[in-house]
Amino acid sequence: MKLRFLGTGTSFGVPVIGCRCGVCTSQDPRDNRTRHAALVTGADGRCVLVDTPPELRIQLLAAGVGRVDAVWFTHDHADHTSGMDDLRVFSARSGHVSAFAGCETAQSLRRRFAYIFDDDYRPPDGTTKPEVRLTALTDEPVEVAGMEMLPLRVPHGDTVSHGFRTGPLGYVTDAKSLPGDVVAKLRGVRILVLNALWFGNPHPTHFNVEEAIEAAAAVGAERTFLTHLTHRVLHSDLLARLPRGVEPAYDGLTIEL
Repeated sequence: MKLRFLGTGTSFGVPVIGCRCGVCTSQDPRDNRTRHAALVTGADGRCVLVDTPPELRIQLLAAGVGRVDAVWFTHDHADHTSGMDDLRVFSARSGHVSAFAGCETAQSLRRRFAYIFDDDYRPPDGTTKPEVRLTALTDEPVEVAGMEMLPLRVPHGDTVSHGFRTGPLGYVTDAKSLPGDVVAKLRGVRILVLNALWFGNPHPTHFNVEEAIEAAAAVGAERTFLTHLTHRVLHSDLLARLPRGVEPAYDGLTIEL
């Protein structure tokens, strides 16, 4: 199994438009963070895309990705879904792309992208639309592109985000906390991914770095990677300040499991 971080930024991305702070003007490419996405590749080569952000096409080109077998939507916020139309190229080749999302997110996606999910709509001759078969998640494990994935419901402000566990990998983004049942389901993972915005100043819907460190300690993975980072944290500063076993992710980072 392989995990590639395609995008490790928040909804603003880094650099932030019009900002001249030290992170936004950093010459370290690891401080350049596109909106959140990741790619999980199984032993058989099939790939699960986590979220479809606005930069999806650019991310997939940079990663040399030629196939996507399924999509896991964590939740319906724009920075995690607005690139869905870029799935057209994959459904054109394979007939359709399978997608998975929590019930609330699935309902929202069907409304927001009605042209995709309306079976009665046919695009004009010579044009295409993404062909996406959307499955609503329960709390039970589901097979996704040959991998068993266990949905993990976590609070995200007034909505719910769905992380997952698959084998030795636990993946949670856009969470404010890890409920006890989620911690129990994550125990034993070797690699854990958590969101973290910045140091200090607690946020109402996301972990800050201190909260993410505490959550990582509760799970006890060998290595934890922080994603969904803002322009308030330099990569080099995170490397210096994070405890052993906790590391900042960056766009393009690939982890072999």
